[in-house]
Amino acid sequence: MKPRFAKAAHPDAVEVRPLLEGGFIPEAARASGFAARAGQACELWLDRRLLLVGVGPAWDERGAERAGALAVARLAGVARIAIDARRLAPDLVTGLAMGALLRAWREDRYRHSPADAALALARIEMIVDRPRVARADWRRTGAVLRGVRWARRAVTAPSNRLTPALFCKALRKLERLGLELTVLKPGALRREGFGALCAVGGGSVHGPRLAVLRWRGRRRRGSAAGDNGRRGGAPLVFCGKGITFDTGGISIKPADHMWEMRADMAGAAACVGAMIALARRDSEAHVVAVLALAENATGGGSYRPGDVLRSVDGTTIEVIDTDAEGRLVLADALGWAARELAPRALIDLATLTGSIVTALGHERAGLFDNDAALAARIVAAGEAVGERVWRMPIGERHRADLRSDIADIAQCARGRMQPDACQAAALLAEFVGEVPWAHLDIAGVEARAEADDRHAAGASGFGVRLLDRLVARWCEQGGGCADAADGRDG
Repeated sequence: MKPRFAKAAHPDAVEVRPLLEGGFIPEAARASGFAARAGQACELWLDRRLLLVGVGPAWDERGAERAGALAVARLAGVARIAIDARRLAPDLVTGLAMGALLRAWREDRYRHSPADAALALARIEMIVDRPRVARADWRRTGAVLRGVRWARRAVTAPSNRLTPALFCKALRKLERLGLELTVLKPGALRREGFGALCAVGGGSVHGPRLAVLRWRGRRRRGSAAGDNGRRGGAPLVFCGKGITFDTGGISIKPADHMWEMRADMAGAAACVGAMIALARRDSEAHVVAVLALAENATGGGSYRPGDVLRSVDGTTIEVIDTDAEGRLVLADALGWAARELAPRALIDLATLTGSIVTALGHERAGLFDNDAALAARIVAAGEAVGERVWRMPIGERHRADLRSDIADIAQCARGRMQPDACQAAALLAEFVGEVPWAHLDIAGVEARAEADDRHAAGASGFGVRLLDRLVARWCEQGGGCADAADGRDG
């Protein structure tokens, strides 16, 4: 679905009017207690069905998104809505549309005959003063929305429909956007020394892959070849954990909720979604996504607690818990990217630990880093798009907990039922060298169990918008680098 921009609403559409707190409010709405506060909604029947949604005391992009989402949430079962966005600035128009479309998302590909298909929202109209201008303004936002949708659909896909090989097959279709794809299959991974990635994927009949997706960037007129962030310059690199299903391996997970482990590739999906957004909006930035894809299964080739693995950079890792596989595949991906791509910065995304959910809940991702300036940029980008993060520590004690008697480093601390998020980050930090690096632990924010007035149920696509905004502010010409951010925790 994409928004339709028009000067007037379709006769069958339910009209939505966003209102500011303190502005004009119809008397009938006031009588019901509606004051246009953020999150308030009031339905009236005048000459047609009308929904009023509160924006709060002032307009901003995030408030516009909340109002658009609220309209869809309160009009469940309506086939067509028309949001009155006349006399609003372009960013507010696109914000209303983005919020509505994100909230309206649903996945029906795997239903034979959806019982509630007739209740699904089919059309969102934006009533604007200049439809042609609004359509042009939407192109950039629409590109990001396409990336979010790709990530959501990938995270929702059952693991029998999205093995590592099928994931790469889906990536091949993105080459038509101008993205370049290189895939290393199991034989090449073994020859190149990806010992950790091969071990994690060794117990499955669906072998592991390393997928490298590159967007070289559009050359701006007048820019010199080799400009940082453009064609020929050092790339910004995203690394994504792509565990297409996680049984826990020999350290097997409980059966309860194991079905949710099809979403253990949400980090890789977010990286791909961001790359789609950059390509579709023809970004001038040079960006590469490195995706470590594997299925952590049990079989004759499964790796075991106590094994020692040799990573791609030669570091040996003692395995403690085969259910802490995400940090192993990322260790290989980060080590390879730091060595082969000479990046300006590395950012990895992963549904890595349950402990980050204990610490932060379901509203923020955990941010770990070795560079305060990069962290500040990520915090600012996340705040701007509503994908919020919280900066977490990597202390000397976290690294000390990873001492091993037989290898360079232990995979995680012993005697813990749930590996710790800070220790996981301490392990990853060993593989990036001096490259500026940030790790986003997105466990807890990659999906929502239930819909609410702001969010659809299911996969969230968390990270796509954050990464896109980071690139726009930092790597593209004319974008501020968010240096004004002071690096304090979000």
